[in-house]
Amino acid sequence: MQFDPTLYVITDSTYHTTATLLHAVDQACAGGATLIQLREKDTGGRDYLALAQQVKAVTDRWNVPLIIDDRVDVAIACDAAGVHVGASDLPVAVCRKLLGPDKIVGATAKTVEVAQAAYADGADYLGTGAIYPTTTHVTTKLTPVSTLDEICRAVPIPVVAIGGLNAENMDVLAYSPIAGVAVVSAVMKAEDPCAAAAQIKEKFLAMPRH
Repeated sequence: MQFDPTLYVITDSTYHTTATLLHAVDQACAGGATLIQLREKDTGGRDYLALAQQVKAVTDRWNVPLIIDDRVDVAIACDAAGVHVGASDLPVAVCRKLLGPDKIVGATAKTVEVAQAAYADGADYLGTGAIYPTTTHVTTKLTPVSTLDEICRAVPIPVVAIGGLNAENMDVLAYSPIAGVAVVSAVMKAEDPCAAAAQIKEKFLAMPRH
């Protein structure tokens, strides 16, 4: 499946109701988000699926692919564009087998070795970070930009930088060969998610890159 990783917005429902989360996703898409990832770390499968179906109705209106975090079963059940898995989730090769060749499989990679293994197992893109400390309820280990750049050069698939990024602190990624940036709080916590997404995307596209 063709996809554009330029502005990858990841949801966080810890400070949202379902209604405000759906609104934030809608506004993120309006502002130029090119991928949306639904991330629900503490939600059971039934509720995760119900929310995923509602979010997908929003992203479908904008023709933006929806990626489901962790849960391949939820991704299949709601016919999402794909799934993103981390080190403790189902292996990339298993996700690829379950989803088939036409869906997107993304993986978290913090080292060149993990990146190359994920690519070999069928990953379509990689998320690498955290570049900065984050406020999300996800355990993060900071990744130097030099490591990010090494990972970009080590695999032929898109690599997206993640971790505490916003329009004000992205300059550290100048000249990095990344394909896009992934943001959570910078959009999901913004008073105006549309404007926040547009600003981040504009800043990324204007940055000098290798």
